[in-house]
Amino acid sequence: MSTAPTPFGSVAEVQAGLESANYICSTQIATAVYLALELDKPILVEGPPGVGKTELAKTTAALLNHPLIRLQCYEGLDEAKALYEWKYAKQLLYIQVLKEQLGDVLAGAKGLQASLERLHEFGDVFFSEDFLEPRPLLKALQEEAGAVLLIDEIDKADQEFESMLLELLSDFQVSIPELGTLRAKGPRPLVFLTSNNTREVSDALKRRCLHLYIPFPEAPLERAIVQARVPEIPPALERELVAFIQALREKDLKKVPAISETIDWARTLLLLNAEQLDSQLVQDTLNVILKFQDDIEALTPELPSLLATARKSA
Repeated sequence: MSTAPTPFGSVAEVQAGLESANYICSTQIATAVYLALELDKPILVEGPPGVGKTELAKTTAALLNHPLIRLQCYEGLDEAKALYEWKYAKQLLYIQVLKEQLGDVLAGAKGLQASLERLHEFGDVFFSEDFLEPRPLLKALQEEAGAVLLIDEIDKADQEFESMLLELLSDFQVSIPELGTLRAKGPRPLVFLTSNNTREVSDALKRRCLHLYIPFPEAPLERAIVQARVPEIPPALERELVAFIQALREKDLKKVPAISETIDWARTLLLLNAEQLDSQLVQDTLNVILKFQDDIEALTPELPSLLATARKSA
């Protein structure tokens, strides 16, 4: 079983497709997506929060016209939430019906052994796909037309959960004790795993994936992203705010602003009818791009020099 034919014939077509959906990216990112599609390989996308890791999976799903199936990872995540669980209420109802029909079920059975064999036949039905509740991992395998599976923030899950993923990532199948091995019903899903690098993921998981690191963008790429996402912003203001953000990232902050904060700030400045940055405007909106009060207080005395640097760079 392989992935379905893709609409992309080259890396350039992937990049153009992503950009048509307002996901402005580097050639490196487009190459990783192209190779994942052609080689049937998952992608492990690492990088700081807010640089577009999750958005890459969403945009790719839209381009492929595939459903996006998302699994948000967290500490303690297990197979009951990620892979499958049994429909206990339906099983209990089935038991009740079986009790009521027990006489009919055992009718004609001669002896204990024959009666047990009859009951065992119904036991097999009890643990069948009719009573299975698929969770994201299994749902992705069951999509007959293909899907994009996003395993978000894998670094927040336990290492035991990583081990459970290995079969899925290497063979696109899962093992369920009561049913055996279940394989992808249609084309293999395109799998994105994201990580914010809060912990190192295992070598076994990395070996099964293509690796992509998305850093904070350089100024030209960041300006292109802002132009795509907030096209109404005046060019001079867009250059200033990107230069200011770039200067902020050089500071020792608890959380440096990412692309998501840049876009939010551009929308904020546009909403406030700003035409250029000034100290008061930046001070009033600094909470949009900085998420810790300690960072805001530490940077406040430096705002004039940061603004001067931004204007010079712009």
